[in-house]
Amino acid sequence: MADLKKQSKNSQSFPDRVFKALTFVSALIIIVLMAGLFLQLAIHSIPTIRKFGFGFFYSKEWNPVTEQFGALSSIYGTLVTTAIAVAIALPLSFVIALFLVELAHPVLKKIVSQALDLLAAIPSIIFGMWGLFVFAPFMQDHVQPFFGKYLAFLPFFKGTPMGIGMLTAGLILALMILPFISAVMRDVFAMVPAVVKESAYGIGSTTTEVTLSVTMRYGMQGVLGAVFLGLGRAIGETMAVTFVIGNGYTVSASLFDPANTIASTLASQFSEAVSQPVFRSTLMELGLVLFLVTFLIQVVAQMWLNRVRLSSGGGL
Repeated sequence: MADLKKQSKNSQSFPDRVFKALTFVSALIIIVLMAGLFLQLAIHSIPTIRKFGFGFFYSKEWNPVTEQFGALSSIYGTLVTTAIAVAIALPLSFVIALFLVELAHPVLKKIVSQALDLLAAIPSIIFGMWGLFVFAPFMQDHVQPFFGKYLAFLPFFKGTPMGIGMLTAGLILALMILPFISAVMRDVFAMVPAVVKESAYGIGSTTTEVTLSVTMRYGMQGVLGAVFLGLGRAIGETMAVTFVIGNGYTVSASLFDPANTIASTLASQFSEAVSQPVFRSTLMELGLVLFLVTFLIQVVAQMWLNRVRLSSGGGL
């Protein structure tokens, strides 16, 4: 066996060896870039880490004048807006994908699919401008007063309707990640072999039963991948959120109140922090937190996908 491997290695042509070397170097560059980015963020975060310690993560203080900073409001805003976006976009994306694959007329399917792809290509700043000048006034005049009138007994819908806030930011994020999740789910469901679904229909299964028992089971890994793709996009979104979230450094249960996310804080505060070492280091540590959160999400996603793959016996 060792002789066969040695003979196969020696028999590789020069172009094969060059191609193998290029692919190895390309993969190595990704690792080096990731490690370099992490090290740079960590090194520039050292002053803040030494000054505030672990208390940085649960402090609500944010005062550039006195150089007292805390990450709690940014982390809280990031989690809330992302949760709103995923909670809205996920079921809508699932329904849209199933409709396009299972029920839509071919002409309608083509039109809606192209519309999804175009929606995904819109720059985030366009969503932000539309959200600020069109959607936020609509929220202020109609949606927030409605929730405040009928759901005021809940702490999430108390406060003055201002149009901006965590709820508006979450809805804008939902609109932004919707085409990504829908497109991936659509492609995954379309890859289910026709013979498998036809066999289910042949034994008397309904469309709902085929969808849930065949299409969903076959494409579960792709569905989870789509969810985590949208989750990563929502967590790291910057400009659109900065326009509509209000940039308030408070922790409030009301979704009407202005808030901030890690990404929006970096975008809105970095120009002011350039000449202030502690302020700049604070933003670097926030960037490090965002980097670690997205990395953790990818690790959890991969572990979950591996578990689903094992439990389903392969799948996609």
